[in-house]
Amino acid sequence: MTTTHMPTTRRVEGAAPPAGPARGHRREGAAWVFLSPWVLGACVLTLLPMAVSLYLSFTDYDLFNAPSWVGLRNYTQMFTEDPRYWRSVGATLTYVVIAVPLQLALALVVALALKNMRHGKAFYRSAFYAPSLLGASMSIALVWRAIFNDGGTVDHLLGTGGWVNKPGWALLAVALLTVWQFGAPMVIFLAGLQQIPGELYEAAEVDGAGRWRQFLSITVPMLSPVIFFNLVLQTIQAFQVFTPAFAISAGKGGPADSTLFYTLYLYDRGFVASHMGYASAMAWVLLLAIGVVTAVLFRTSRSWVFYASEGDR
Repeated sequence: MTTTHMPTTRRVEGAAPPAGPARGHRREGAAWVFLSPWVLGACVLTLLPMAVSLYLSFTDYDLFNAPSWVGLRNYTQMFTEDPRYWRSVGATLTYVVIAVPLQLALALVVALALKNMRHGKAFYRSAFYAPSLLGASMSIALVWRAIFNDGGTVDHLLGTGGWVNKPGWALLAVALLTVWQFGAPMVIFLAGLQQIPGELYEAAEVDGAGRWRQFLSITVPMLSPVIFFNLVLQTIQAFQVFTPAFAISAGKGGPADSTLFYTLYLYDRGFVASHMGYASAMAWVLLLAIGVVTAVLFRTSRSWVFYASEGDR
């Protein structure tokens, strides 16, 4: 007679039990416990205020009385009845067009200089980055106003008078303060430059390419993702500029509304004139505008941003 022995499964001692639905639920629960501070903060500090702001944008609210529903009146008034609103839009767009390219160009030039520096690179990198930490403060903005005011440093050196009191020059003074804060994009550019293989430049030198040709044919294409990142980041920040314009114009946006940036006018409508519903509507229009500009930048990046892993543009 033949006896058939059925194989038996033995559990190896010390081995973890097989994962089952219960264990998966426990892991998911633990993940939510660790995520709960962030989720709670996002809901209470971001999503809830955004929802309240969206509701207030359709109301007439003055901070002291209960909001009353007015529908789209704030938006129609903004676009058709408020000339200062359009002046704030024009001043902000002019500022973005001037400040962002100048800041990125200066950051790239300094990053290129630091890349080829052999001694003192850490010191100069820290020194050039310092304005990015200090430039957004009210104290630096007030110092900047004193430099460009009547009788200030610029007036003594150039004899042009105070820039902050001239409609054609006040916005440029604010833009220069932003350009001076080029440290953050400079550090990002420097990190990107250090990732470019040196063999590419050696091969270009063998082929007889000069410095300018190497910059256009190697540095710019290989650095284009970093340029795009800095462009998006600095553009978004430029649309939200507030402190320099507030300090230099003493909160008025002058002279002749030349520094009446969008956020400064939003502050004036909401916290000075107590038209919080109107200010909420302005905030949502700004959010949508930044979203549209960012989407356009991402769309156009397909034609000029080069990713080495993809091998195409």
